[in-house]
Amino acid sequence: IAASMGIPKFFRWLSERYPLINQDVTHDTNMPEFDNLYLDMNGIIHPCTHGDDGAQFKLTEDQMFINIGKFIDELMKVVKPQQLLFLAVTCYRPTA
Repeated sequence: IAASMGIPKFFRWLSERYPLINQDVTHDTNMPEFDNLYLDMNGIIHPCTHGDDGAQFKLTEDQMFINIGKFIDELMKVVKPQQLLFLAVTCYRPTA
């Protein structure tokens, strides 16, 4: 999925140039304060609404929204933005 979305090879370039941007964080991680949190919802919606192991299963629309909400809640607990949560939702690629 990630290979077909966004700017081709940008994440790889950014990660190689600034390796400290890729760190596992938990509730115990000593995080700096953040004013804003900007989320690309495309990377959240898909894993919260589809199985990641290829298994076929059906979620109701309510279950999908609950999964998305839980995921965002966990991010908010870790990052704790002081002023703004920005959710960017875009449509699928025309060639998808």
